[in-house]
Amino acid sequence: MTNRTFHDDHTESKECCIKAAEYVRMSTDLQKYSTENQSEAIRQYARTRGINIVRTYADAGKSGLKIEGRDALKQLIEDVQAGATDFTLVLVYDISRWGRFQDADESAYYEYICRRAGIAVEYCAEQFENDGSPVSTIVKGVKRVMAGEYSRELSTKVFAGQGRLIEKGYRQGGSAGFGLRRTLVNENGLIKGILGKGEHKSIQTDRVILTPGPPEEINLVRAIYQSFVHQGRSENEIADDLNRRGILTDLGRPWTRGTVHQLLINEKYVGDNVWNRRSFKLKKTRVRNEPEMWIKAQNAFDAIVERELFESARSIINTRSFRLSDEEMLHSLKKLYHQKGLLSGIIIDECDHLPSSGAYSARFGSLLRAYHLVGFKPDRDYRYIVINRELRRLHPEIIQKIVAELQTTGSTAWHDLRTDRIVINDEFSISLAIARCIETSTGLLRWKIHFDTSLITDIMIVVRMDSTNRKIIDYYLFPRIDIISGKLRLSEDNGFALDAYRFDTLELLYNIATPISIAEVA
Repeated sequence: MTNRTFHDDHTESKECCIKAAEYVRMSTDLQKYSTENQSEAIRQYARTRGINIVRTYADAGKSGLKIEGRDALKQLIEDVQAGATDFTLVLVYDISRWGRFQDADESAYYEYICRRAGIAVEYCAEQFENDGSPVSTIVKGVKRVMAGEYSRELSTKVFAGQGRLIEKGYRQGGSAGFGLRRTLVNENGLIKGILGKGEHKSIQTDRVILTPGPPEEINLVRAIYQSFVHQGRSENEIADDLNRRGILTDLGRPWTRGTVHQLLINEKYVGDNVWNRRSFKLKKTRVRNEPEMWIKAQNAFDAIVERELFESARSIINTRSFRLSDEEMLHSLKKLYHQKGLLSGIIIDECDHLPSSGAYSARFGSLLRAYHLVGFKPDRDYRYIVINRELRRLHPEIIQKIVAELQTTGSTAWHDLRTDRIVINDEFSISLAIARCIETSTGLLRWKIHFDTSLITDIMIVVRMDSTNRKIIDYYLFPRIDIISGKLRLSEDNGFALDAYRFDTLELLYNIATPISIAEVA
């Protein structure tokens, strides 16, 4: 954080002028948002209004998705809450510089903290006055949502673009690995040179591929596979032998069981380009993706290991877990947990005579499930995975209940399994969405709903779950005319128009099946 005082001839001489702090944030999207450009625009805004800028809070090169890592904004909020301010106004270039929070209410919450302390927030480049009027409140809310949506759309586009590059055989980050090298090529595929450690491409149209490294490294990789497959040596024995010979990894470190294991299971040694094993989108929790979500291109690079030899090594590794019962695998994992005090995929792979982390994930559905069975609770919160699984299980149960309730009214109702719709009297259709309850960082409860706009039914029933995601709170009805986009967010208290369609029980179905009610709702 940088604090500094400006001395401006137009304002310093006026003792009665408004004192303000400016907040600037530079991310990586556009040069026009550099902190210098923002500051100049803010100072011009201040000069025309007789405002004296006495302090600057600057976050340089920081993402606006979360407040974590934005030390200047956190310091601003702390100063405001502590009453340690010598200003009554905060000037910001625009709403997106305040933040592209994925929950618009979080952006509003930080502004509310300032306003509650008697410090107003003004956005200099916006075409509205932040005066608390209904118009400014509506426009500001829309702008906040747009700022967050920009990041989501950009994330989707970047992910899609990276996926296409993977399928074309280009490398997307990460070290090459022992026996391989990162090679720079131009847009026509012509080789420009080998990239050294820490070097990156400088021209946007250039790409990076993997190519075989020095012959001595290639021969050593092949020898490791031969030793493992044909001589029956373990990863630990191979690592010990390499260390005795003074051979280091590509990172200049001693070999371990885990580094040998990773070399034996990584598809890049047979020329396959694999990406998206893990996701970390929009600064959310890093998750391990299921294999069907991986993006893979076979024979994208020159192989340095024969595919038959690679598959033999993989088969040996997979067979380890086949010989063990669930109880034996969990007993070994629990013993490892007690020895180390924690668990991770790397810790498991580093342990000799223990199945790989992938084997545990395949046997028990996920590593999280295996952790749970041995009593280990990770620091990160992966509960949403279990919650989503339970809600998917609940979905057909509610569908069956709705069909049964409708049939008791004398209506003809049936579940179209192909489209997952309920068809009533062959006249109109209903679909169901279950909204998981999410608690924001500020303690507020929110429910995000994603509609399949390609399959909009006449009425959508949205089920809101409670804060534990175990019980149903209520039901919302959305006629087709109200579903104008693919996304909707509900809060604890919603507007009158939404509350008019809210019901506490499935007695609403008696009204749904009545033609006159349908006319009134739709």
